[in-house]
Amino acid sequence: MIHFVGAGSGAADLITVRGKALLEQADVIIYAGSLVNPALLICKKEGCIVYNSAVMTLEEVTDVMLEAEKKGFSTVRLHTGDPCIYGAVREQMDILDEKGITYDSCPGVSAFCGAASALNLEYTLPDVSQSVVITRMAGKTPVPERESIRSFAAHRASMVVFLSTGLLEQLSAELIAGGYEPDTPAAIVYKATWPEEQKYICTVATLAQCAKENDITKTALMIIGDAVTHTSYRRSDLYSPNFTTEFRPAKQVET
Repeated sequence: MIHFVGAGSGAADLITVRGKALLEQADVIIYAGSLVNPALLICKKEGCIVYNSAVMTLEEVTDVMLEAEKKGFSTVRLHTGDPCIYGAVREQMDILDEKGITYDSCPGVSAFCGAASALNLEYTLPDVSQSVVITRMAGKTPVPERESIRSFAAHRASMVVFLSTGLLEQLSAELIAGGYEPDTPAAIVYKATWPEEQKYICTVATLAQCAKENDITKTALMIIGDAVTHTSYRRSDLYSPNFTTEFRPAKQVET
């Protein structure tokens, strides 16, 4: 059996209980060594074979999976964050489907959640933003034209930009061209939830300057939008005394 497991955003204790149990039981672990915290491997059982996919191709990864299946082994494919976001898991699953091999998925804490926790940030503030755009700049890997940063920026929603730390000048230009004001709050979070985590508040216009001043060149997320500084938001109706819910009637409040 193949288990695709989300390692979480960085801190070893942010893997799920299910994910940790699968790691402990695995005969083979293939982990994304460039991004997954190696401390997670401490819980592997004696005799478990570990592969670092950072130095492997898709074909080499799937060959290891197929060989493990022949031997009746349990295999964990350990991806950073949650595998459903920039995890390149679908291509692996399609090969397993072709071979008739069973697999399942165990979700993890995505880096965009880890970055929010680093800043004690809520992406969805009433009257500020009720949507989160998760995207990236086009680089070595292209982005569909209809999903350009500029087109998303027109919505002025909370935006989380992955895999773009080396393109911050271009990112700022696209955000401003799309509709964000230059002084719109922004944040850079480096290695969210890792011991070496760093976090900086800046603006859309100063993203590149902020990264340069703090020597941030990779492994960071950029968060864009007024939710970053959590000002000018309206109190949620959910806990308002004059708002009726399925579980609580509204209370009359004197004005």
